[in-house]
Amino acid sequence: MTDVLIAGAGPTGLMLAAELALGGAGVTVLERREGPGLPRPVGLQPRTAELLEMRGLNPADQQVDGPSGHFAGLPVALDHSVWRTRHPRVLNRTQDDVEAVLSAHAVKQGAVLRRGHEVTAVDVDADGVTVDGLRARWLVACDGAHSTVRRLLGVPFPGRTETFVATLAHIRLAATSDLVPARAAHFSQVTRQVDGYWSMLTPLGDGGHRFVFGSTTRQPGRDAPVSDTEVTEALTALYGAETRLGEVYGASRFNDATRQLEQYRHGRVLFAGDAAHIHPPLGGQGLNLGVQDALNLGWKLAATIRGTAPSGLLDTYQAERHPAASRVLRQTAAQRVFTAPERSENVEALREIVVDLMRLPDANRYFSGLLSGLGLDYPGAHRIPDLDLTTAAGPTRLSTLLHGGRGLLLDLGDHSVPPGCTGQVDVVRAATGDPEYRGRLLLVRPDGYVVDPAELTRWFG
Repeated sequence: MTDVLIAGAGPTGLMLAAELALGGAGVTVLERREGPGLPRPVGLQPRTAELLEMRGLNPADQQVDGPSGHFAGLPVALDHSVWRTRHPRVLNRTQDDVEAVLSAHAVKQGAVLRRGHEVTAVDVDADGVTVDGLRARWLVACDGAHSTVRRLLGVPFPGRTETFVATLAHIRLAATSDLVPARAAHFSQVTRQVDGYWSMLTPLGDGGHRFVFGSTTRQPGRDAPVSDTEVTEALTALYGAETRLGEVYGASRFNDATRQLEQYRHGRVLFAGDAAHIHPPLGGQGLNLGVQDALNLGWKLAATIRGTAPSGLLDTYQAERHPAASRVLRQTAAQRVFTAPERSENVEALREIVVDLMRLPDANRYFSGLLSGLGLDYPGAHRIPDLDLTTAAGPTRLSTLLHGGRGLLLDLGDHSVPPGCTGQVDVVRAATGDPEYRGRLLLVRPDGYVVDPAELTRWFG
């Protein structure tokens, strides 16, 4: 019997496995696929990059030049630097690359990864969960939008069904016209609409292109295979007969369905990532939302398993992450208005006004915080920048002090350490030149959010 079974070895499941193992829990991940996911491009938002760096994964080393984030493709760059982050750009990665990094990280922490295991049966009782004969105290479903665990348990997934199906293809071109973008650029500069087709074609820097396209007149089935003929027809319509397909080396479908579980916990089963919420892939939110679910849930569930969690700690996962996902569902719904292929005169007028607003510093800060995750706080818990610090051992950074996945009581002045906290959190005395934080006593959760030091027992028992 293990402590936790995780269904799904995507970014959410792998990040959660690492967090649980780091917290001392026994973890086994069950994954149907024999290997990693598709090499489809994904964007690591600044807040996700910050969280990864808190575990020593240092995403800045993997940064690729390219466009930063956008809201609904509107032609205004989002300035993330106003949030005092070391990661002011969206990092361009591929999903298989992200999964490889997180898989190695999870296994290093002690998690067990079982590939080629398709979940077929789930039984839940008061003491634990049995999955295909494997026994655990807890099960976390991280098995995606079409979650098998959710289906087997009959958990409702309310929301809005899709209104379109679109295609994401990774292609190489044998020839190009002048209409094909020569380099990666802002979303608004690599989109086209012609004869009912709409598209985004982005060079990837390795000779390949990411080709996202759809049609207002032709709707493929969600599970229909993507053929070379279909891709060729779209390329010709959008970029001219001079643009010729070389090969398709990866393709998938997506839609604009929007759904969210009402409760993320059902007895001994919890849900995270796309198994808990889905939305249109606008603004690059999905992977980031799931990884942030994992960082929030991991330390709380690990403390519950260790028996050190204060009463109600695990309930804060629902209280904090459900509203966070609801916020993403709302802002992607708003983005749909501006990205629809056929826009009315009224929408065009609204678009012009929103573009003007986004050019105002305060409004741009709002939108950048919304899309990047840097603007997300929880009730009584607030994001803190990655401070430069000086300890008795020498210079360091706040993110470095969080590599172990433990809470941190950071004394930046000369405070008395609260009694009884030894063993619950790491206690570090340091100095900082940051005027906002100099002299303060900070209680930092393992997921990088600052809470009131007077509430140490509320968060750490």
